[in-house]
Order: sequence, then C-alpha cells, then structure tokens
Amino acid sequence: MKLDIKIGFGFDVHSFAEGRKLILGGIEIPSTKGLEGHSDADVLLHAISDAILGALALGDIGRHFPNTDERWKDVDSAVILKHCYSLVKKEGYSISNIDSMLAIEIPKVSPFIEKIRNNISELLQISPSQISVKATTAEKLGFVGRAEGVVAMATVLLIKSDFNV
Repeated sequence: MKLDIKIGFGFDVHSFAEGRKLILGGIEIPSTKGLEGHSDADVLLHAISDAILGALALGDIGRHFPNTDERWKDVDSAVILKHCYSLVKKEGYSISNIDSMLAIEIPKVSPFIEKIRNNISELLQISPSQISVKATTAEKLGFVGRAEGVVAMATVLLIKSDFNV
C-alpha cells in the first residue's frame, strides 16, 4: 500500500494599525485596532494558505497574490484560502487536518475560537473536527507581548484522495 501525504507549514505576521478591522480566521474580532496589510491582513488565513502552498511546493501567497498588484488591495483573505484549496483539489489531495496557533496579547480571542473554526470549515468544506485553532500570549515579551502585532502559524496535512492500495 502506498500512502501519499504531504505536510506544509505556514507563518505570517502583521502589525496593528489604526482605522482597520481585526479579522482573524475570516471573523471580525471586536478591537480598537486592526492589522496592517495589503489585503484584509488576516494572519490566520494567510498562515493556513501558506501551509497549503508549502505542502504542494507551490511557493507562498506573495507569489500568488503579490502586494504590488492592486487587484489584491483589501482582498478578503477567504479568496486567498479558497484559491489555495482549489490547488489542493486540482492535485488530487484532500486536507486531513489543520493545526494553527495565534500569538496575540490583546484582544483575547478564546471566545471566538469555535466561530473561527466553523468559518474555516465552511470555507474549505471540511469538518470543524479537522481544524485546530489555538491562541496564546507572548507573556508581555517582544512585539506581540507589547501588543504591536499578531503572529500566526499553521501546519496542514494533505492526503492523496485516490491513492493506490
């Protein structure tokens, strides 16, 4: 039996900015500041998208959605994630699971974790049980600890949908 699996890792970071909405996992989180970026700056969906692209060895979201291209200015990161997932399906894979982590000092996102998981589940048409979203603080250390920005990391496991046995 041959099992065809691929694993990818994604990482993204954005600084806080005045006058923007805070979008994490496609969900607006109540906050006095949002994240700076060319798109809606959803660090979580960006990290997951990069993990998908990494598993497929297709570069990163900057290659597919360059911040120098005005077509992607303020784009909803769900568009980015759905594009990356279309590449998974095109290559004959499916997502086994996603494990992700947010490093954010404020605001507290734990009350929104299930809503975020459910939203990602809907975007990818997979079960919420295949999606882990965790959050931690930086214990007041570094730029995250000073509430200057947010870090997101994600791993994704892809399995060939029609592997030979």
